[in-house]
Amino acid sequence: MTLDRPLVLATTNSGKISEFRELFNYSGIEVKTLGDFGPIPPVIEDGETFEDNAVKKAQFTARVLGVPALADDSGLTVKALGGAPGVFSSRYAGEDADDESNNRKLLTEMKDVVNRTAVFECVLAIAVPKGPALIYEGRCEGMIVETPLGNQGFGYDPLFYYPPLEKTFAQLTREEKNRVSHRGKAIMELQRELDRVVIWLKQRLIEEPF
Repeated sequence: MTLDRPLVLATTNSGKISEFRELFNYSGIEVKTLGDFGPIPPVIEDGETFEDNAVKKAQFTARVLGVPALADDSGLTVKALGGAPGVFSSRYAGEDADDESNNRKLLTEMKDVVNRTAVFECVLAIAVPKGPALIYEGRCEGMIVETPLGNQGFGYDPLFYYPPLEKTFAQLTREEKNRVSHRGKAIMELQRELDRVVIWLKQRLIEEPF
């Protein structure tokens, strides 16, 4: 079953875009990114939870562009840091922080910390211009290493050690990561219901013509 409108990915993160494109590769849905459209105003991610931010980004993008939108909000929560960096994962070291500076700050905060348990969390939201959003979630448990390992992936991947595979996310192949990651699990949950999602989207588009 296919959709007669594209689904736009409401992100400019090249790592996420690459993962989403691969995971949607055989879905029958045309996937576009924000780069396929003209510039739109930025979304202020001021939600208290990953779900708050994912829904806000998806609904805003759908309203502005007039097509269904998929947004994710994801991040790392570290037990010893009270759940930080959490929703501030992408800007842990400041508003203009890059991956390297965020990782550096995390290692500084974790210096001499014994309990290095951490969880990657992801919430996906699919929305049309009006009405509610569909929500899918994924989690992956691991540990924070003391030194970055690997050169794949993005974000905190070099610091997130996944015990079952005995590697950090940055040491995994794309295929390995997609099978076990928080985002991969959320996408797989979505894929299992994809036919019903497309039916829902078609019905919403009929009820709310653009």
